[in-house]
Amino acid sequence: MQEGLGTLLYHRLKGDRAIWLIVALLTVLSLLAVYSATGSWAYVKKGGNTEYFLVKQFTLIATGLFLMWLCYRIHYTRYSRLAPMLLIAAIGMLLYTQLFGIEINQAKRWIGIPFTSITFQTSDFAKLALIIFVARSIAKKQDKIKDFNGAFLPIILPIILVCGLIAPSDLSTALLLFATSMMMMFIGRIDMKYLLFLLMMGMVAFGLLFLVGKLFLPDAIRVDTWEVRVRDFMENKEGSHQIQQAKIAIANGEWFGKGPGQSTQRNFLPAAFSDCIYAVICEEYGLIGGFVVLILYLWLLFRTIAIVTKSPKTFGAMLAVGLGMNIVIQAFANLAVSVHLVPVTGLTLPLVSWGGTSILFTSMTIGIILSVSKYIEQQDKSAPVEQAS
Repeated sequence: MQEGLGTLLYHRLKGDRAIWLIVALLTVLSLLAVYSATGSWAYVKKGGNTEYFLVKQFTLIATGLFLMWLCYRIHYTRYSRLAPMLLIAAIGMLLYTQLFGIEINQAKRWIGIPFTSITFQTSDFAKLALIIFVARSIAKKQDKIKDFNGAFLPIILPIILVCGLIAPSDLSTALLLFATSMMMMFIGRIDMKYLLFLLMMGMVAFGLLFLVGKLFLPDAIRVDTWEVRVRDFMENKEGSHQIQQAKIAIANGEWFGKGPGQSTQRNFLPAAFSDCIYAVICEEYGLIGGFVVLILYLWLLFRTIAIVTKSPKTFGAMLAVGLGMNIVIQAFANLAVSVHLVPVTGLTLPLVSWGGTSILFTSMTIGIILSVSKYIEQQDKSAPVEQAS
C-alpha cells in the first residue's frame, strides 16, 4: 500500500516535526498573503501582472526551503568551527555596506551581487553570524565565564561592534540583535555585572551614534527618521498614516475576516506586503487568523525551548535558543507595530513577509535549529542501545 505524502515526509524528515509543520504553515500563509497584498503594487510595477510577485515569492520560498534542508543536513557542531570566519566576513560586509552600499529609502542596507541585479541585505547575514559566534563563545568559555577576560573580549566586544555597524542604517535590527545577545548571555549564566556592563556600553554607543548623526553625518546615520518615528508614537495617539491604515485593516477583519484576497486596505497601506502584512492577514482572516499567526510563533518558541532543555551540549542549546529567540522577537516586534504598541520599526514578519534575504536567512536559521534537534533525536534513540550494551 502506497504511503501518503504526509506519512512519507514524517519518516524522512528528522528532528522536531512540530517545527517542520510550523514552517509549512507559515510558508503557505506567506504565499496567500503576499499574493493578496501585492495586488495594487502589481498594477503600478508590472502593469497588472499579479502572478509575477506570486511566482517570485514561491521561488524565494522554494530556495529558502532548499537552504533550510542543506543547513539541517550539516551537523550543527560544524557551525562552531565556522563561527570566527563567519563573524569576520560579516564585519567586512557591514563595513563595505556603510561605505559603498546601495541606498534604498534613504538607508544603506544592501550591496549588489556582481553581474546580477540582485541586492543582498548584509545585516541578515550578520545576525546569523553573531548569534553563532556568541553561542560558540559561551560554550567555549564555560570555565572562564565569570572572569572579565572570559566574558568581555570574546563576547561583549563582537556584540558592540556588529550592532554598532548595523545601527546607522537599521536601528531596529541592531536593537533586536543586541537584545537577543543579552538574553543568550543571561541564559548562558554570564555574571550579571557583565550583562549590566554590556547594557551600559550599548547605551553609550547609541548615544555617541546619535550625536555623530545629529551633528556631523545626518545623511549616513538616520537620526531624523528615529526621531520622527518615536515622536509619532509618543505624541500621536492615532499613530502615523501607516499605523492608522493598519488599524483600519484589523478592524475591518472583525472576527473571521473578509476572506482570502478581499483586503481593501492593501490599496492604502504603505508596504502592505512587508512591514504591514500582519494587518492584511487580520483583514482577510480576522482576529482568529491573526491569533493563529501569533500561536505559530509562540509554538516555535516553545519548541526551541524544548530543544534547549534536551540538548546535552552547551553550544547546541545556546545556538538553538539564540536563533529561535531572534526569529520570535522579530515576529512580535512586527505584530506590535501593526497594533501600535511600539514605534514603526521596518522589521518584516519572518517567513511570511515579502523579502528575499529575509526569507533566505530565516530559512537557514530554522535549518540550523532543526540540525540541533535532529542530533538530540539521534542521541535519544541511541541511548537505550548504549545502556543495554
